Amino acid sequence: MPVSRCLGGSSYVLPTMKTKNCPRFWSRTAFVWLFLSMALAGCIESFSFNPLSWFRGPVPIVIPWDSISPPPITAEVELLDPLPIEIGRVPEPGRYEQDLDVIHYDVELVIPPTNDRISSRTTIRYLRDRAGPHSLTLDFSGLSTELVTAEGRVLPFVQEGGLLRFDTPGRPGVFDTVQVEIMARGVPDDGLILRDNVHGAPTAFADNWPNRARYWFPSNDHPSDKATATFTVHVPGERRVVANGVQLGPPVPADSQRTGGVEGLLTWRWENRVPIPTYLMVVGVGEMEVAGNGLAACGQSPESSRGDGCIEVTSWVFPPDTALAREAFSRAAEMVDLYVDLFGPYPFQKLANVQSSTSFGGMENASAIFYSEETIASGADIEGTVAHEIVHQWFGDSVTPADWQHLWLSEGFASYFGPFFWVQTQGDAAFRERIETLRNNYLASNVTGRPVLDQDVTNLLQLLNENSYEKGALVLHMLRNVVGERAFFNGIRRYYQRFAGGNVTTDDLQMVMEDAHGEPLDWFFRQWLHRPGYPALRVEWSWESELNQAQVRVIQEQDDLWPTFRMPMEFEFLMEGGVHRVTDWVDGREWTRDMLVPERPTDLRLDPDGWLLFEQVGVTGP
Repeated sequence: MPVSRCLGGSSYVLPTMKTKNCPRFWSRTAFVWLFLSMALAGCIESFSFNPLSWFRGPVPIVIPWDSISPPPITAEVELLDPLPIEIGRVPEPGRYEQDLDVIHYDVELVIPPTNDRISSRTTIRYLRDRAGPHSLTLDFSGLSTELVTAEGRVLPFVQEGGLLRFDTPGRPGVFDTVQVEIMARGVPDDGLILRDNVHGAPTAFADNWPNRARYWFPSNDHPSDKATATFTVHVPGERRVVANGVQLGPPVPADSQRTGGVEGLLTWRWENRVPIPTYLMVVGVGEMEVAGNGLAACGQSPESSRGDGCIEVTSWVFPPDTALAREAFSRAAEMVDLYVDLFGPYPFQKLANVQSSTSFGGMENASAIFYSEETIASGADIEGTVAHEIVHQWFGDSVTPADWQHLWLSEGFASYFGPFFWVQTQGDAAFRERIETLRNNYLASNVTGRPVLDQDVTNLLQLLNENSYEKGALVLHMLRNVVGERAFFNGIRRYYQRFAGGNVTTDDLQMVMEDAHGEPLDWFFRQWLHRPGYPALRVEWSWESELNQAQVRVIQEQDDLWPTFRMPMEFEFLMEGGVHRVTDWVDGREWTRDMLVPERPTDLRLDPDGWLLFEQVGVTGP
């Protein structure tokens, strides 16, 4: 802070030690004594003191453990855990506009036999487009931060309100990689769930969506910032560890110097080489049986470390539930192959299906999908969930929404393409039955008055609704009908090919589909995604026998605040000699057409193949 009093008007800028009209040969000791004398004399009105900006070396503090290892994990240590923050709260405007691009997380965890707390060391490598010292803000809540270091320096920090703030010395070059390390310990408020499973055995499972990674490791906890990750996890010998990516060799006896003195642990290491957002970065710990479910994506898995170019599909299940899980995951490899044909190459190094303590029915963590432990233990049929979560490996995990409000690009895709597996195994009727279920669920929901692209939610968990899932899926179904089969599937493949490994918004999908279709689609995306609701249709028709003509009138009676929808509607006239179909574009609150029909109809049905989302208020005829 600038100081401009005392010493005959000479000016000082503290604490940079640069002076104007003063000699520059002061020793540090002399300068400190001058500063203290000025303060005691009342010559300094206010100042901000940061010892790290005065000394080039680390601050001489006493660290009660080897500072390159996680801090000791003993029950006797009094932890000053920060107050918990609301789960899923919407970030403050501008929170993620800082110059920060994380490229790698290296997370080391110690989980003791008591399974009641953790100790951690997180190394974060990131890029900046400006050189030199800078301030850094990370998301971190719940665990007690014990030490922050960078470039060999111990850094002062502030941890409050779910954020960890500190200043770092940076690097001299533009676009240099910067590395910081954070040591922490305590009991996670959320994110990493430490509890006994349904069979009473201790487990630890990460459960991060939408922004809950911050509860167990410091991070830039936003879906737009993708990074690679390495996990080193020290656990009791009878427990296994699963995580994203591939396992780096078998578990080995842990060095007790790296486990805070906890003896008898094994060290597991996993590496995920494909950048993913923090909400997909997970570890799972527990007594589990591992079973193979086959190979998949052979020749279509560029990240595979196998010589044959395939990925391994496995299941990780609590021992009492192995027989039940065998049926649940028996066709997982077959599903992967189907979606490779539909979308493109499989984007990750493996696929593990894991019984876990997730709070969701399934969570699509990249290459390590977590499923509800209760559902598997009950023997319920979860094949629909398995297909849904496998689709996410392409849409959600590889092609990731750039912000939470575009969640439908993940959940809508999985809800629509998940049922495609049953087209192959049970025929088109089974698929359309599932589409009808989606339609009914949406129409019965309480979110029809809100748009899919909802900017006004007060908590991100509110986005887990029928707009993101059911309506998102139905939007894709209607888009397929509008652009045609060939353009739709070509567009989906181009969309994946173009944005694999990256982030997307709804505008990106619209751009690709317009290119595939050859016509503008702004009207379609605007009415179905940016605006709320659906058409409520009342139909009146009459018959003119002399002309063999039916006059059809369609009235849109939905809420006045909802849009007037434009849609391709198929009208099916039922006759004694069969059926006759006419397709036309309905547009306007009231729409009338004359339609030639071979003979007098007995009835009229709308959209007989179930392409559209609408409520049929009524159909009246002669």
